[in-house]
Order: sequence, then C-alpha cells, then structure tokens
Amino acid sequence: MAADDAPETVTEALAQLERDGYVADFNIERGALACPACQHECPIDQAIIERVYRFEGPSDPADEAIVLGLRCPGCGIKGTYVSSFGPNADPEAMAGLGYLAGRHTPAPTASPPVPPSGA
Repeated sequence: MAADDAPETVTEALAQLERDGYVADFNIERGALACPACQHECPIDQAIIERVYRFEGPSDPADEAIVLGLRCPGCGIKGTYVSSFGPNADPEAMAGLGYLAGRHTPAPTASPPVPPSGA
C-alpha cells in the first residue's frame, strides 16, 4: 500500500491509523462508546469520528467490516473501533455503528478545475 492509497484490508487500515496516533481500542458498551484510557462512557451521539473505513468481502457478506478512527471527547485520546458489518454483526454494535458512520463528514477535498464554458 502506498502512503497516499486507501487501505485495502482491515489490517492495513489499523496499521495506518496506529501510525497516525490512533492507539486506544474503543468498545461500545451499554449503548455508549467506552474509552479505555479515561473510562469515560460517551453517548454515541457525542463521539468524535475522524476516519471511517468500510470493507466488503468480494463474495462473502460475512467478510464485511468497518474500522473507525475516533477521538474521546473526555480525554482526547485517539483510537479505533472495529466491528463486523452486515448480517453477522452484533445488533447493539450495528445500531451504534450506523449512527457513527452516518455522522462522519470527511474533510473537504479540492475540487477539480471547472473547464470554461464552450470548451
């Protein structure tokens, strides 16, 4: 994987996030995001989502997974949350993941130049 390429596997995504300082391993417990560093339990709607990677198995829906790069609003530590996605996922995790992934807004990217009209 080149530095500017999107990761192709969960392992590559986790390695990239770790290089970028995402070192904690978050969990969803009782409907809240649990920080392993400060033990803060953050309601899902207050989680700070910085990166989202979704992987789909080429032929098997059981291979679907999602990797989130998160930041704890309590202590600021950056970490990850990984879960299966789709029919084999834990229902509580899926409810939280659906909400988290829907809230993520990627950083704006430069738009390609618009050619002059008539060109």
